[in-house]
Amino acid sequence: MRLPQSSNPPLSIRFVSIAILITFAFVLPFHAHAATQQLSCSPSSLRFGSVALGQTESQLVVLTNTGQTSVTVSAISITAAEFNLSGLKLPAVLPAGQSVTLSVAFSPTSTGWTTPQKVTFSSSPNPDLQFGVQGTGVARDPLSATPSSLSFGQVVVGSSVKLSGVVTNSGSKSRTLTAIQAVGTGFSASGPALPFVLPAGQSVNLAFSFSPQSVGLTGGSVFLTGLNLNIPLTGTGTSTTVAQLIIAPTALNFGSVDVGATTTQPSSMSATGGVVTVSSANTSNSQFSISGVSFPLTISMGQTVPFDVVFSPTKSGASSGTLTVASNASDSQATESMTGAGILPQHSVNLSWNTSTSPVTGYNVYRGAKVGTYTKINSALDPNTVYTDTTVVSGTTYYYAATSVDSGGHESAYSTPIQVAIP
Repeated sequence: MRLPQSSNPPLSIRFVSIAILITFAFVLPFHAHAATQQLSCSPSSLRFGSVALGQTESQLVVLTNTGQTSVTVSAISITAAEFNLSGLKLPAVLPAGQSVTLSVAFSPTSTGWTTPQKVTFSSSPNPDLQFGVQGTGVARDPLSATPSSLSFGQVVVGSSVKLSGVVTNSGSKSRTLTAIQAVGTGFSASGPALPFVLPAGQSVNLAFSFSPQSVGLTGGSVFLTGLNLNIPLTGTGTSTTVAQLIIAPTALNFGSVDVGATTTQPSSMSATGGVVTVSSANTSNSQFSISGVSFPLTISMGQTVPFDVVFSPTKSGASSGTLTVASNASDSQATESMTGAGILPQHSVNLSWNTSTSPVTGYNVYRGAKVGTYTKINSALDPNTVYTDTTVVSGTTYYYAATSVDSGGHESAYSTPIQVAIP
């Protein structure tokens, strides 16, 4: 989301004068009543950056009663129509030590930067609480984040979860990222070495993390200075470990397997942090399947359930697939990747016969699809009484017969044929 560029002198001058006015008219209420103020906001201000006309960006703010008595919020006022606050039905009583999460949305109606606005909570018996909001409306923003916002889900207090994102410059000019600023307790972000030039049509990877400091829903954001892009963040701190389903190993390679044959490899499902109920398991490729388990399946915390993954290639060539296991765990879908290659089986037929009772020079070997209709398959007269046929085709039935040839070149009649079925 973009803020005004410093190359616009009139806007820079206007910002300085407004900042001075806000310092006296807007920031002072926070400090003038610090001794009696029970309500607090986290974060203390919201910056939306650039939002395209017709679009809406939302961020969370947590309103907390830090005092020893209840506070009644009787009114909420916002000085600009582009901003909207929801999540609190007035009048609202907030008990001592309790918090409520509110959503603040920015929906610009015109292009340009909104001067810093103030959101005021009128409460009794406390003075008004104010926090600042600001954003920029643009006709089109060539910079975008994927995903546009991040949710870390439930994370145990004291632990950390990392997510990744991509920022893309779809414009025609390069942009320079000068700073990565994370707002909100427990949130952080990192990226390339700064300053970083993001060329037109290129993308850059960013890493985000959430390490909750307390139980409850937390909102925050990451502002990319220079790109003027804002990425909203949310996460929930929990006091107990979240149940998770772990599939091991995460990848299987079956190697080469004959078409029509079957091979298996062992895998397992384990539950950590709580009891997990597995509802189903499906593969994206019908040549892969699982055996040894039935669903629904309940796995106790710390328990491991073994199962087999089966590869039954129906065609030659490389194959791949994904096993997806659905459960009630925090990671509702756990996956395992699978690869293998089907190959046409190589069959052969080993033949042998008794030595002729008459003097002979050698033998010929014949093969056919039916008795009496044969084709010679040896390229030269064979002086031995054994022969291996390596040219057979899977799924075919053959009939074999042999003849003997004397020194004068006279060939005997066919021997009694034998039938061989190739699997």
